[in-house]
Amino acid sequence: MNKPVSVDFQFSIKQRGRGAKKQIVEGASQSDESKPALERIPRISRYMALAIHFEDLIRQGVVTDYADLARLGHVTRARVTQIMNLRLLAPEIQEELLQRSMDAHESNSVSLKELQELSMDSSWESQRKKWINSRRTDR
Repeated sequence: MNKPVSVDFQFSIKQRGRGAKKQIVEGASQSDESKPALERIPRISRYMALAIHFEDLIRQGVVTDYADLARLGHVTRARVTQIMNLRLLAPEIQEELLQRSMDAHESNSVSLKELQELSMDSSWESQRKKWINSRRTDR
């Protein structure tokens, strides 16, 4: 369970106007059948990958803080904080979130709100216990 996990995404999203449907544009290399389509990656997995990417941007000095990330991403600072709080989860939980697939049973889904509450617990051991218990009741 201590194997390193890496997530690679190569896509471009274009949205024309407020409320318009987001579309993957050319150059996203969607022709390769071995790669999952962006739509098939669970939202919570994308949030987890985004949190890791944001943390790397801060570490590399590309951005200085959450406010910079919010400006660049055209979202509120509160939303960036919600996403970044996923990095407070125990590593095993983060790994499981990254490895989720859409083929998993719908009742096995988890919301960002549930994970926010879990991340507020500063003990990874306690988080793991709560996570395991919540997964048992969902099945």
